Amino acid sequence: MAEQPEIRISPDQITVAKRIDASIAVVGTPNCGKSTLFNRLTGLKQRIGNYPGVTVERHVGYFRTEDSTTELVDLPGTHSLSAHSLEEQIAVDVIFGRMEGTRAPDGILAVLDATNLYQGLFFVQQLTELELPTVVALTMTDAAEMAGIEIDTTELSALLGVPVYPVVATTGAGLDMLRRAIANIRDIAPPRHVRVWPELAEAADKLVKDSNEPLRFAEIERLLIDGETEANAEFVAKLSDEARTELEPLREALFQGDPPVARDARVRYAWVRDVLVKVQKSAPRYVSWRTRITDFFNRPVPGTIGLFLVMAVVFQAVFAWATPLMDIIDESTASLAGAVFDRLGDSWFSSLIADGVISGVGAVIIFLPQIVILFLFIILLEDSGYLARAAYLMDRVMRSVGLSGQSIIPMISSFACAVPGIMATRVIPNRRDRIATILAAPFMTCSARLPVYALLIAAFVPATKVGILNLQGLVLFGLYMFGIVMGVLTALIMRQSALRGPKPPFALMLPEFRRPNLQTVAFQLLGRAKVFLKRAGTVIFAVAVIIWALAYFPRSDEIPAHVDENTAAAMQLEQSWLGRAGKVVEPVFEPLGWDWRVSSAVIASFPAREVVIAVLGTVYAVGDDADEATLSERLKNAKRPDGSPMYTLPMVVGLLIFYALCLQCAATVAIIRRETNSWRWPIFAWSYMTVLGYVGALLAYQIGTA
Repeated sequence: MAEQPEIRISPDQITVAKRIDASIAVVGTPNCGKSTLFNRLTGLKQRIGNYPGVTVERHVGYFRTEDSTTELVDLPGTHSLSAHSLEEQIAVDVIFGRMEGTRAPDGILAVLDATNLYQGLFFVQQLTELELPTVVALTMTDAAEMAGIEIDTTELSALLGVPVYPVVATTGAGLDMLRRAIANIRDIAPPRHVRVWPELAEAADKLVKDSNEPLRFAEIERLLIDGETEANAEFVAKLSDEARTELEPLREALFQGDPPVARDARVRYAWVRDVLVKVQKSAPRYVSWRTRITDFFNRPVPGTIGLFLVMAVVFQAVFAWATPLMDIIDESTASLAGAVFDRLGDSWFSSLIADGVISGVGAVIIFLPQIVILFLFIILLEDSGYLARAAYLMDRVMRSVGLSGQSIIPMISSFACAVPGIMATRVIPNRRDRIATILAAPFMTCSARLPVYALLIAAFVPATKVGILNLQGLVLFGLYMFGIVMGVLTALIMRQSALRGPKPPFALMLPEFRRPNLQTVAFQLLGRAKVFLKRAGTVIFAVAVIIWALAYFPRSDEIPAHVDENTAAAMQLEQSWLGRAGKVVEPVFEPLGWDWRVSSAVIASFPAREVVIAVLGTVYAVGDDADEATLSERLKNAKRPDGSPMYTLPMVVGLLIFYALCLQCAATVAIIRRETNSWRWPIFAWSYMTVLGYVGALLAYQIGTA
């Protein structure tokens, strides 16, 4: 037996990238076990980045033998070389070597699900026409064996013209031979061209003869099937003028009015059925308990009930599990900040370190427990096959507002925090649907709004009974429903205006329920956490330091020495740049019933909503050691210069509406910028939601006062 290649990686990723001997594209249909296999092959030797100009993540891994270093690029799942979404287009562009800044693949590792050859063989057959050395990894062979499916891999290899290696990625069975094949992929001859559609091959041969530059059969095939699209512009440029004039007549003769993709599918699937007869044998179907459960939850009523129960558990876990961890982070940052003051004394430098840097970092990482827990559930649901069912079950409801079923998970996720909810929109293939969902997500009542809601409701809504229900609970529930309605209306308005377009067909294959692979889950979870800390974290940190500077400078020399610490802090804040800004904008917010103190708190809370509690505490001379009841009493007793109450019921209702609608979260703005790859949408979202919040608060105060 040949020696198994040693798996090593240089710590200098840049050096490795410069001297890789072969780059292999790892491709396959969704849910075929591709990512599990990729993680098994590369281990910890992988890095995550973004493709140039887009938000789709680029997963690259390496393994080394004594003689070579091989790069594996895990591409997004796709069903064919005809792309219908951003992620599918990225995969196709990398396969054809036309992705800017990305090395063209030297070979293909095609991942084929042994339990679903009918779907996977269609794509694998297309891949064999790329004229690149190709290796097929037949995954989930253990699941196929349990289902009574026997596959003749020798015959399958002969029919495809490429080597086929059966593997079990979850256990590592069969990976030794696959690793050796990948390490020596340059020595594998390109697959022979199997002409499954002779008429297409003849048309391609004619165009090849009339081309100015050499074209692979797969490139000519894309031109004939997809036409002169923007993605195929590079292929069109290689045609001669004569060949270009022949393209459309050849397409018309070939398809005869039929949709090209549909005609191509009929021909290839006929070939797939012939292959399956020769290579696959199935025993009489045994209906296992797992299959019975799957069939039960595929029905509309139990499936929908099950979905809501699952999401209720997820929703509860995000709050219940994350809160202790968030409290630990909060207490740790507070203790660390206190230690800085004890060691360095009370100075601008110690305040910068404690209130700016440490508090800024704390404001970043305090979101991490929620994000990790939420994405843990999402990845588990996706890896088990349940997420596809959730999208299928909610498709009809979401289509009524111009979205698809794939929008439901990001929307629900945003109840914990809009940041992971917006990141979860990556599962939505249609760009219009994805942006509409991104714009709707910040309206969901996130956990950052809860401190504001709890404070104002406890202080100004009486704890009376409405039947068997509590009035304060009803108000909180109403705020949740208000956010949902406004988010759904926003998505509907956007899909009928700026994001108008045809509703894309929503088709997906419902995979069998599978046990999630813990290694894959861990890798994906680590990647999500890194992305959040690196991207959104830097923005929150910078804004937190800016807010500290505005609240700290300039220092006042007119504060009497006899006043207590809390009153001195309030007087300092009033004459700081933040306080002065509150007085400058006070006329703008005066129609809402706000004075300079409320205006200052609202301005300070734009980076993060929960900051308003700390600012109000300082403004009303309530120290860090004061509890919520103390601050509530201060708010109740706050007076205007004429002696009238500051916090009337119309003003409080308006303030609640403002916080329900306004986008006061630097992390959300940053993540919208990242996910849309443009400042256009975050600026629009911030402006749109701020105007909505202002108008809502204005109407509530003016109508209520009148």
